[in-house]
Amino acid sequence: MTATLRPLLFLCATSVLAAAPTPALRQLVAEKVAADYPALDAFYQDLHAHPELSLQEARTAQKLAAELRAAGCDVTENFGGHGLVALLKNGPGPTLLLRTDLDALPVAEETGLPYASAARATDPTGREVPVMHACGHDIHMTVLAGTARELAALREHWSGTVLFIGQPAEERGLGARDMLAAGLYQKFPRPDFAIAEHDSASLPVGTVAVSPGAVMANVDWVEITVRGRGGHGAYPQMTKDPVVLAARIVLALQTIVSRETSPIDPCVVTVGSIHGGAKANVIPDEVKLSLTLRSYSPAVRDHTIAAIQRICRGEGIAAGLPDDLLPLVNTAADVPTPATRNDPALTQRVHDALAAWLGADRVVPFTPEMGGEDFSRFGLTDEHVPLCLFRVGAVAPEKIAESQRTGIPLPSLHSSKFAPVPEPTIKTGITAMTATVLELLTPVISPANSRS
Repeated sequence: MTATLRPLLFLCATSVLAAAPTPALRQLVAEKVAADYPALDAFYQDLHAHPELSLQEARTAQKLAAELRAAGCDVTENFGGHGLVALLKNGPGPTLLLRTDLDALPVAEETGLPYASAARATDPTGREVPVMHACGHDIHMTVLAGTARELAALREHWSGTVLFIGQPAEERGLGARDMLAAGLYQKFPRPDFAIAEHDSASLPVGTVAVSPGAVMANVDWVEITVRGRGGHGAYPQMTKDPVVLAARIVLALQTIVSRETSPIDPCVVTVGSIHGGAKANVIPDEVKLSLTLRSYSPAVRDHTIAAIQRICRGEGIAAGLPDDLLPLVNTAADVPTPATRNDPALTQRVHDALAAWLGADRVVPFTPEMGGEDFSRFGLTDEHVPLCLFRVGAVAPEKIAESQRTGIPLPSLHSSKFAPVPEPTIKTGITAMTATVLELLTPVISPANSRS
């Protein structure tokens, strides 16, 4: 039986009360969030000050596991790497997966916050790098912990099972894959729905954004090794300079989007890293390029990869390289991040719950983005679990107004200066996630009890 059919059959077999947000229930949730916030703020600041890179999230996972255990969850740690799975069971009903990501980025924080990160770590290449929660995963974890607290206190208002997921390595597109490969859907209750939230660096605090369909892009990682023949900088005619060739390739790659892809088909080619050489008067033997490719259409994705291979080969031939020195293109085919597509029926329910709890004026459309999110993988297994990812505003309204007035862009996600406004962002996130759970896991009343 598919995950899509199981909740429908469940609803046919029982009668369900709508999770209407009565004034009393709204007040109860608001009071609980307010009472919990000092502890959640301390948890958030600790996470922010102690970020960990992808695949290194041991301390982070332990801290989140402790929070979820304190809320009454049965927690399994070190699942699919540093992933964690926490179950909160509350009678019969569907199973709902709520996911947060755990990892941080190799960014040197420049926010000036009193709890700013000074952490450093060794990256996969062996380099020592600064580390920062520049994408708000610390916000996401705090929202998840706060939601667990809410649900533990609101058991009479929902029925079913909540599967809290702490997912590692989201920034490298590995964590969801690894947790699924470890048997997430076989060793734990299989979810009927999966929900995630992500903070926004452009929306004002107090607002959320949700839309059906594709909202996040395919992301592919490509490594190009530009080879040559090194030598003395004074005698370039004796060499095949890979630095010049790499520069030509970088410029030529931009024509894939501007001249080979339809303007109405989203596509981004980003060369995010160039490494080559060690001294000003030495021409090196090779240069390394690291790229990300972003698209929505499988056809655009396939064409972009083929075009990179063609351009690298063509530029190498034009530079006079023999076949055994032509650029090497590694498309890292085992770790692409698929596009995230919100299930229309599930998203409508989430939208309606958010509007009812927060106010329709605080729920805005989720404009599709070229960022990637491996949350998509939780819906791409044979179980076909419906997904919904929504955004939570994290920017002070006055900052947005100032940016509009001056034309100076706001710090984006992954910026060294990105600093979400914690309290309203966390409180809105918890309220939104709690509202979603109460909508999807409404209490079950048996036919006999319903007649009383």
